[in-house]
Amino acid sequence: MSATPATSREWHLVARPQGWPKPEDFALREAPVAEPAEGQILVRNIHLSVDPYMRGRMNDVKSYIPPFQLDQPMDGGAVGEVVASRAEGFAPGDHVLHGLGWREYAVVDAARAAKVDPDVAPLSAYLGVLGMPGMTAYAGLLEVASFKEGDVVFVSGAAGAVGSLVGQIAKLKGAARVIGSAGSDEKVKVLLDEYGFDAAFNYKKGPVAEQLKEAAPDGIDVYFDNVGGEHLEAALGSLNLKGRVTICGMIAQYNATEPTPGPRNMVNILAKRLRVQGMIVSDHEALRPQFVREVGGWIRSGELTYRETVVHGIEHVGDAFLGLLRGENTGKMIVTLGD
Repeated sequence: MSATPATSREWHLVARPQGWPKPEDFALREAPVAEPAEGQILVRNIHLSVDPYMRGRMNDVKSYIPPFQLDQPMDGGAVGEVVASRAEGFAPGDHVLHGLGWREYAVVDAARAAKVDPDVAPLSAYLGVLGMPGMTAYAGLLEVASFKEGDVVFVSGAAGAVGSLVGQIAKLKGAARVIGSAGSDEKVKVLLDEYGFDAAFNYKKGPVAEQLKEAAPDGIDVYFDNVGGEHLEAALGSLNLKGRVTICGMIAQYNATEPTPGPRNMVNILAKRLRVQGMIVSDHEALRPQFVREVGGWIRSGELTYRETVVHGIEHVGDAFLGLLRGENTGKMIVTLGD
């Protein structure tokens, strides 16, 4: 366990991005490390998470989560080691999951921290497969999309932290066929060879609707949407009667500067009696014990596999986030600051 320094580096949002974020929209600054007050712990962060939803928080708009404030530290998922505690149940040396990432050290309210066990899974897994992305995949498929055995499932953004798990969980739960789209031939190969998808295609190589029809000639029953745009339009065309759509993310339009057109074929929602539902993972906390038990078991048995794209150093958190938006990750994008 390292000694606590007097200062900690943290990332601030210094300008609200117009379109694609630029490096100059962020600044790495030093701040004094405070002592924890009663009910708080001081955490040395080891792994930080960058996630697509963070792009929306850079806009000054009301949403399900408050926007980042200018010239203030940004936040996000992190796992780290407790170095000082004034909270019952937490001691130096414990490892915790919390929400004050984008910095080296964080003073965290103990009520907002959860102990994690590095002997059960690598610490970084609590930011990915056993964390928010894993829970999103599990709840979004099983609860929001009402998945049932024998369904044909299509996942966009299928090589990402969420999509890769959706496809595998669908297979483990008895899907008849699982199809994924990704943005490179290399990612398509990963979907087929590592994650066990039945079919996959590179959406940059042709119209999504045509490639989806070829991969699912008898249509699909569930669409898990991480992308929006052309993918959603294609899925509405391929969904079978009473199909279900989980709207998890729309990364294709996060950086748009003009209003993006909606699918031109929304009449399918009426004609096919489709159910289209948005999801926010925090609405599904009641599923967490079942999620940890079932997904943890699949990881231990080797039935479920996952990848991480790891970037090293606090200096590169901004680079990792921009790379995530460009699709440079396979699996969960993690920034590691140490052991």
